[in-house]
Amino acid sequence: MKTVSLILTTYNSGKNLASTLESIEKQDYPDIEVNIKDGGSTDDTIKMIKEYKERSRYLVNWVSRSDEGIYDAMNQGYALSSGDIIVFFNDFFLCHDAVSKMAALIEGDTGCVGAHADLIYADGEKIVRYWKMGPQKSLYAGWMPGHPTLFLKREVYENYGLYKTEYRIAADYEFMIRFLKDGRNRLAYLPENIIRMYYGGTSTSSTGSYLASLKEGHQALKENGLRFAFVIDVLRTLRVLLQFVKRPS
Repeated sequence: MKTVSLILTTYNSGKNLASTLESIEKQDYPDIEVNIKDGGSTDDTIKMIKEYKERSRYLVNWVSRSDEGIYDAMNQGYALSSGDIIVFFNDFFLCHDAVSKMAALIEGDTGCVGAHADLIYADGEKIVRYWKMGPQKSLYAGWMPGHPTLFLKREVYENYGLYKTEYRIAADYEFMIRFLKDGRNRLAYLPENIIRMYYGGTSTSSTGSYLASLKEGHQALKENGLRFAFVIDVLRTLRVLLQFVKRPS
């Protein structure tokens, strides 16, 4: 059985962290490693992490120190991990077998480097939008998996590197372009909502943030040599807008 490394990044986020850890603890997958990179919290986050480490049935690694932003924190969190399957996770599992289902997909399809699924963005209990991209398609169609649902074999990071910290909002998008652009890496797909994402993150907190994310995304496309970057921008934006009005069947 493959070890699944969940990598969490925190900073004065005790309320959300409590829900996240609760959803992890309810998972039925037996081999999970929880890695927490805290940015030097001054609220009750550190106390919560220490208490969780004591009571969790999973191996818990953690460190609290300053970083240069979310993507630097993610890279530091990766350095704590040792699992076969890597997941950057700061949200909430919607079912107790989310990890089991995703791990089984990866194990059952040796031709894929990982798996992705559907998710919902929620503000409290209110669903703001859905993320349902479906099975893998060309990046030129504006398709992109939901980064919070990505379960990737460790070899992807070993072969393609970590997150580029010069990107402040869209380093996750740039990373996904980097390993998906040539079409050689295939992702399995689970057509289920397995994660509830806390709405209001770096790229979704405001219209200005989204526009800044789109600008960085355009830069990422060009940096990785994709032609017709503007067309991809438009198609990707249309796919995102449809998430607000179209409910999954």
